[in-house]
Amino acid sequence: MPLVSMRQLLDEAAKGGYGVGAFNVNNMEQIQAIMEAARETKSPVIVQASRGARSYSQDKFLYHLMLAATELYPEIPTVLHLDHGNSFETCKSAIELGFTSVMMDGSLLEDGKTPSTFKQNVDVTRRVVELAHSKGITVEGEIGVLGGIEDGHGAGGSGLEHITDPDQAVEFVEKTGVDALAIAIGTSHGAYKFTKKPDGSVLKMDRLIEIHKRLPQTHLVMHGSSSVPKDLQDIINQYGGKLKPTWGVPVEEIQLGIRNGVRKINVDTDNRLAITGAIRKVFMETPEKFDPRDYMKPAREAMKKVVALRMTQFGQAGHANDYAPIPLSEMKKRYESAMAHA
Repeated sequence: MPLVSMRQLLDEAAKGGYGVGAFNVNNMEQIQAIMEAARETKSPVIVQASRGARSYSQDKFLYHLMLAATELYPEIPTVLHLDHGNSFETCKSAIELGFTSVMMDGSLLEDGKTPSTFKQNVDVTRRVVELAHSKGITVEGEIGVLGGIEDGHGAGGSGLEHITDPDQAVEFVEKTGVDALAIAIGTSHGAYKFTKKPDGSVLKMDRLIEIHKRLPQTHLVMHGSSSVPKDLQDIINQYGGKLKPTWGVPVEEIQLGIRNGVRKINVDTDNRLAITGAIRKVFMETPEKFDPRDYMKPAREAMKKVVALRMTQFGQAGHANDYAPIPLSEMKKRYESAMAHA
């Protein structure tokens, strides 16, 4: 099947009460790992690329790899999503390339580091929504700012400096018409999210629950939601790595979020850890090997296992064939109809 609308996947997830993992990619092996996990678990899937990934892989390579994925895995509803678009132009270029969903992160200025004003965020996000919806394409916005810096995006700090305000979240959705809303509840990009297992002092699930009560029809998004499992850290360190002790977002907290309106969960670091650990293991145990396939195959398999586990934990497993994909042309008509009745 062709690449499909993220809005449809999230609407179906809301009906079924589950979440959908959004997994970042930079290369062929990562895409293969995600698609194999989706087939194994019978899951719909969101594949996402950041600006850094688009630059690294080059847009055309990335897009054609995704077209190959839809040809090889025709039974899997697959979304290609732009992660953390930093400007109207970045989102426009993704739409023109063939992405079926874009994130306009107007919570930061175009440098991807400096927090913007609420008005600036609303204005640029609304422009992206108008363009995207005219083509049947989904838009994710963000209110509040994540901590950390990864792929050139994030305000730094712990993630607690710019927690999402519920009143602003309601106003933002009303003024922009976004399909999904990423909120800041204390998480950060990267591996070093928390210095101990997070509790309510650093991971503000109560804020998420409050926002869901205020916006029950809006699909919420959790960014910076890798769980950073200790076993993946240990493999890296066992084979020559030097990761400092760190904690991610516990799966049970993500599942609490899913019960309270979270429909999209971003995962990247866990997959990076799995890949790196597998490659280090090959290099240490069989240093005579030099064929990239000797280490990329186990790396791909390690990532597939993590993705399949997350798909099961988020509840999307088994839902790939629940519905027929809606063409973007039909999504465009639905957006036009909704505007006409607004």
